[in-house]
Amino acid sequence: MELIWQGLVEAVRLLLAGDPGVLEITWLSIQISGTATTLSLFLGIPAGVALALTRFPGRKLLVAVVNTGMGLPPVVVGLFVSIFLWRSGPLGAWGLLYTPTAIVIAQFVIAAPLVTGLTIAAMQQLNPRLRLQLVALGASRWQMLWLLMREARLPLLAAVMAGFGGVISEVGASMMVGGNLLGHTRVLTTATVLETGKGNFEIAIALSVILLALTFGVNYLLTWIQQRGRSA
Repeated sequence: MELIWQGLVEAVRLLLAGDPGVLEITWLSIQISGTATTLSLFLGIPAGVALALTRFPGRKLLVAVVNTGMGLPPVVVGLFVSIFLWRSGPLGAWGLLYTPTAIVIAQFVIAAPLVTGLTIAAMQQLNPRLRLQLVALGASRWQMLWLLMREARLPLLAAVMAGFGGVISEVGASMMVGGNLLGHTRVLTTATVLETGKGNFEIAIALSVILLALTFGVNYLLTWIQQRGRSA
């Protein structure tokens, strides 16, 4: 318990002192995970809506692929992204390995199935009669889609939280494709692993506390929006 308490004190000290290294790592974590989550929303929500509302050959197979992707181990994602970005890989000429962009790609692959799968579930839980009522009232296709998504906005916000939570806390893929390079690709999770390996448990706990505080802050904001929408 004393070690944990010392870690909490160290976290407060680092934040109040404005430690440049910690602030840089924290800001990079926000940038990378925020970008990956945003990209996953642009793909996952439209894909989830399409898979939930349309019927076509192979749909069940695609849904099964999405559901499988929701449980992808980050290290497996890191392995395949590394292979693609390796110098001799298909995208090796782009020189993206061990860059923040590589971590964004890996985290996007992790977050996209989560957002897609939860969007499918959110849209499928709507009353089927609602769609028929909107069509009967003369709503265009785009108006209908917008109104259905608005009706499902609470679980859709949960999909956003799941996507962000899934990437801000992962370490395997970020370590493999980013390399944990100081001042370049080191984020809160990989820095925590490094400090733990070095035996600097106080700093590791401090970084973990900062990560938890960051995750809580983002999720609290999204939850506030979610519950405010519910009360409206």
